[in-house]
Amino acid sequence: MDFSQKEHNPAKKFGGLAAVILLHLFIVYALVSGLARKAVEVITQPVETKLIEEIKPPPPPPDLPQPPPPPKMVAPPPPFIPPPEIQVSTPPPVNTITAVSTVKPDNPVMPAPSVPVSTAPAPVQAPAAPPVVVAGINDLNSCKPDYPRASLIAEETGVTRVEFTVSPTGQMLDAKIKKTSGSRNLDRAAVSGLSRCKFNPGTQDGKAVQSTFSVEYVWKLDN
Repeated sequence: MDFSQKEHNPAKKFGGLAAVILLHLFIVYALVSGLARKAVEVITQPVETKLIEEIKPPPPPPDLPQPPPPPKMVAPPPPFIPPPEIQVSTPPPVNTITAVSTVKPDNPVMPAPSVPVSTAPAPVQAPAAPPVVVAGINDLNSCKPDYPRASLIAEETGVTRVEFTVSPTGQMLDAKIKKTSGSRNLDRAAVSGLSRCKFNPGTQDGKAVQSTFSVEYVWKLDN
């Protein structure tokens, strides 16, 4: 290679020299005009720093007072419902037993036959036997049975005949239906009412004896 041509190239030398001269001229101009001083002042001027205050978030709203808990719902007491009045209507006496008749005893004492009249001297007659007194009810109204409710509803009527035996002490020993009214309720009520009666015992020769007699209960409803 030929290095002699590069070393002796005048154009490159003058170009580099011109650049150096221009640089020096710019520096001199800057010094003269104060441009360099301004640049130094700008460089040396302290940097102003500002503390940016942190923007605090707004305070939370004050706690609102808690609403009181809702009152406990207590079921109101049930309304007082008065019990229904139960009115038991007692049938009036005219609707129960309208008549009570005592039947004559089955074996009544027959009166002694009259003595035939004769012209002969009358024989001495024996004294008549004392009459037999049959038992009886002391107070009939105190032992009237009530009309059975079922019979009132069914409108049952009839006649009940009860035969019973009374002891010498006035106690009823037994009772049986001699004639039914056609209603079991009416017959039972007749016997039940008779059992509450007080009796006078029958007597014979002035002494209390056991006797049997009957009584009828007439069951009738008023229309």
